[in-house]
Amino acid sequence: MSKERIMVFGAGISGIAAAGLLMRHGGRVLLYDANPSGELTAGVVRNKLNCHGECEILLGKFSDCFSEDTLLEIAEVVLSPGVPLDLPDVIKIKDAGIPIIGEIELAYRFEKGRVFAITGTNGKTTTTALLGEIMRGAFKDVFVVGNIGLAYTIIADNTSDDSVTVAELSSFQLETTDMFHPAVSAILNLSPDHLDRHHTMEAYISAKKRIALMQNNNETIVLNYEDELIRELAKDLIPKIIWFSSLRVLKKGLFLRNDEIIWRPNDEGEEYVICTTDELQILGTHNHENVMAAAGMALSGGVPLEIVRKQILGFKGVEHRIEFVTEKNGVAWYNDSKGTNPDAAIKGISAMNRPTVLIGGGYDKDSEYTDWIKSFNGKVKKLILIGQTKEKIARDARNVGFTDYVFADGFDEAVFLAAKTAKEGEAVLLSPACASWDMFRSFEIRGNRFKELISEM
Repeated sequence: MSKERIMVFGAGISGIAAAGLLMRHGGRVLLYDANPSGELTAGVVRNKLNCHGECEILLGKFSDCFSEDTLLEIAEVVLSPGVPLDLPDVIKIKDAGIPIIGEIELAYRFEKGRVFAITGTNGKTTTTALLGEIMRGAFKDVFVVGNIGLAYTIIADNTSDDSVTVAELSSFQLETTDMFHPAVSAILNLSPDHLDRHHTMEAYISAKKRIALMQNNNETIVLNYEDELIRELAKDLIPKIIWFSSLRVLKKGLFLRNDEIIWRPNDEGEEYVICTTDELQILGTHNHENVMAAAGMALSGGVPLEIVRKQILGFKGVEHRIEFVTEKNGVAWYNDSKGTNPDAAIKGISAMNRPTVLIGGGYDKDSEYTDWIKSFNGKVKKLILIGQTKEKIARDARNVGFTDYVFADGFDEAVFLAAKTAKEGEAVLLSPACASWDMFRSFEIRGNRFKELISEM
């Protein structure tokens, strides 16, 4: 191997896309995956790459694939977001003095246009999808990428001086950025999440804060004024801040006043009504905040107000996020499979306007569920618990005096039990407050199974 060889660590969606980008530009790539399940072969990986170019594929135990000498022949490592920085194998790479970047950082090296980047614990996907629609109303070439589903490295070399890239970024993706530089960024909210990966809230916040690392004082970040953690971190930020609030009138920024979403571009009293909440096709105060964030980013990026308004009013939301599925026998069914942490699931409950049978539980991300259960506030008629966390959630429920819960042996049983429990005029909500990984590979697969079961009833 020569010194120009680049290792891509992880052969999932991000890793395959990163290797493909490097190969398209003549890079000498070594694609490595620990392959713990044993499902991958070099042939399978090569077929996924679907790209001509030089790529060595190594699968298996790290120590079997790399010696200290071979590590020193690697110029750089592109780390997939699913690979923790404190993994012993990654620490070996660090100790060897090899630079480590992530897929987002790699993609940005090929970016030619403006980037609008969004992070936060909850609301990222809805805000990103909405901002993408707004931008498509104003610009010809718009790419929507990142944690929303399309890897940034797939399209980065298709960007141009006139294009706009809208990126949804997780803490996993941001912690390996260095020179990544959005023209406009946003942090929507911060609450405990992925602490099994980051270990401390301080580390989690630090990763999120990197979205503004390279921004200067002529650029903009959009922030939630009602989040105390965000107000605190804002003290250290360099870019101009546009605040939004769902609870108070702001002298400058975006805010909700009665049922109107207002934009004040300056502190001289000038204001514009973007829309009313009754005109929106997406439910809940959290979605009003998402609308304000997307509008603030678009307006600061030069999109005319009339285009912002038109695109917002036409937006129908995203799949798996408080998604209305159907009504059967007077029971409304909602798919909120993307409610993968307690704070997101609280927003799902708050959007319900009728007695609700709630399906919760799943993979344990070291979350606490007390605040989620307290948010039921008389709306939840029955809580059906599944998965790895069901006993933990039941304990937290008992501790706050909520006992209307039952256990289901599996996901399908939980859905059928919900159908038997809910009566005319009520709702069934899948909003698990947990990740899907103990039963499904992704929240999308979980949500699709939910909809399949409903259609079969």
